[in-house]
Amino acid sequence: MRFSEADMKRLNDNTVYRTVGIEVTMAEGGEAMSRLRPNPELCWPFQGQPHGGVLATLMDTTMAWTVLTVVDPGYNCATINLDIQYTRPARGDLTCRSRVKHSGGRIVYTTADIHDADGRLVATGQGTFRVIREPAP
Repeated sequence: MRFSEADMKRLNDNTVYRTVGIEVTMAEGGEAMSRLRPNPELCWPFQGQPHGGVLATLMDTTMAWTVLTVVDPGYNCATINLDIQYTRPARGDLTCRSRVKHSGGRIVYTTADIHDADGRLVATGQGTFRVIREPAP
């Protein structure tokens, strides 16, 4: 599936992404990239440091977009498994990059890394997604 600029803008404009601070900036050819400008209200228990669940949401979102770039129109995906390792405290704006590692028809395996503004790895992970016959929003 290919996303036009208008599609990206429309899909990025949703309550979850606005609340958390996520923007998907690229999704094509089995890869996706997103940016997190964390909502200060979601930085807990440390000021300026988003909760780990926010990073998991960023990673899961980016991986899902990656999967959507390799499925046919009329299909969507659902997370089966997400495994994340936090390597250092995450502060400030973050970038997540994901790629498809293997597509086995109805199951797609992905990996992702989250880096801070200085390029330091703050989290790494992998995800497994089921392809479902349900149009993307």
